[in-house]
Amino acid sequence: MNLHRARLGLFAIALGVAGNGMMSTVAHADEFSFTATNSTNTAITEILVSENKSDWAYFNIGNGIQPGATVNLVWDQSTNSSSCAQWVKAAFADGSESEPAKFDFCEDGLELDF
Repeated sequence: MNLHRARLGLFAIALGVAGNGMMSTVAHADEFSFTATNSTNTAITEILVSENKSDWAYFNIGNGIQPGATVNLVWDQSTNSSSCAQWVKAAFADGSESEPAKFDFCEDGLELDF
């Protein structure tokens, strides 16, 4: 399994990641999954994805991803016809967002570190 480690840049105030659910209206599925790790001190409230950096959909991450937590997220099957290449950003409890970064979600073992 080829693991790819990625770090997303955060805005001035970094918040944490929380949650463990997932659903999206964008991306490629068929049990495509990735892990998201919150390396900050504040909870992440949303993980957003976009093919064009204009129209954003989100994963349902429940109550969020707590600081230090790692969660596995799976694309909803309704996204099977979407592109593997997607822009991703995180929204935090204080209202800030990370800078968008582009990833190939069809890659096995994709790991995102916020």
